[in-house]
Amino acid sequence: MGTPEQPPAGLPAGRRGGVTAALAGSCHPGPVLAVTALMAALAVTAGQSAPRCALTVAAVLTGQLSVGWCNDAFDAPRDIAARQRGKPLVDGAVGVRTVWTAAFLALALCVPLSFGCGPRAGAVHLTGVAWAWAYDLKLKATAWSWLPYAIGFAGLPAFVALGLPGQPWPAWWIVVAGALLGIGAHLGDVLPDIRSDLELGVRGWPHRLGPDGARLLLPVPLVAASAVLVLGPAGPPDSWAPAALGVAAAVAVAGTVVGRRRERAAFAAAVTVAVVDVALLLWSGATIA
Repeated sequence: MGTPEQPPAGLPAGRRGGVTAALAGSCHPGPVLAVTALMAALAVTAGQSAPRCALTVAAVLTGQLSVGWCNDAFDAPRDIAARQRGKPLVDGAVGVRTVWTAAFLALALCVPLSFGCGPRAGAVHLTGVAWAWAYDLKLKATAWSWLPYAIGFAGLPAFVALGLPGQPWPAWWIVVAGALLGIGAHLGDVLPDIRSDLELGVRGWPHRLGPDGARLLLPVPLVAASAVLVLGPAGPPDSWAPAALGVAAAVAVAGTVVGRRRERAAFAAAVTVAVVDVALLLWSGATIA
């Protein structure tokens, strides 16, 4: 195993894009961009002003970046030992110390940005970020690995709602839907690497279910989240809402079926269902607070 700034002998240097590109690859850019974009859409839909929306997006982005970099930096010794090629830290494109520094800088920026949206909003968002760090540092290898995802995803719409004028508490149904989406995202996120994780002794909740168990369970929280978004708001659902619910269910089930051979399809399905759910909010005009 190499030093914090140097990979073990025999691994390629891989510094084609420089440190900046390597850091971008180490932050888990897909989930970071997906979550940030979805929260931007939710902030606009909720009626946040342009400056507040920009502040919300910046807070979410820095929080997600800190979590992604923490994840890669903490897992670096294990990934290097297992020679999991394709990760910038393993390929030697960036050092562990650099990624840790980026994680703490992003976290330091996240604090004032979060509280800039209001004290209650900031407290809710930073609680979710703290739970995400707890996942990276400890809980991902326990039966409670689902809990940070549930709390973090439930807190994101609450963060948006509390950032509105008057700091209103969010509607119950959007918090419940967020928690369910978080559980689904956890299952989908773990599935692509679940077999290699099991070989390395990782025993999070999805790992205890096994690859097939996690894959088969994945549609349940995703479809449940969509159902809550359709049935939760006051009044009868819009005429097109059942069709959107059907699309979400079909995508979730398809991700499970295709995921038997292409496990990354499961995570793609989870992201797609999240997009459908945000579209439900955009088109329904339901107030989140």
